[in-house]
Amino acid sequence: MNIQIEKKIGENIRSLREREKLTQEQLSARLQTNGCDITRSALAKIEVGQRHIYADEIILFKKLLHAEYEEIFEINE
Repeated sequence: MNIQIEKKIGENIRSLREREKLTQEQLSARLQTNGCDITRSALAKIEVGQRHIYADEIILFKKLLHAEYEEIFEINE
């Protein structure tokens, strides 16, 4: 995947997390509770575009962040 796209998706996830008033630690705990093994460190890497995001993770981000896919994938160029 294009690194610029991954960075933008990571920024979107960070914004959505902040909108929900969750810390990285809180969101990673919720992800783990729902069967997705993402540590706080891995979440930090996702938010800056240094770690790839898998489809099942995106589905769970959508659910836990009360977001629409459009909000996750919004790329303004």
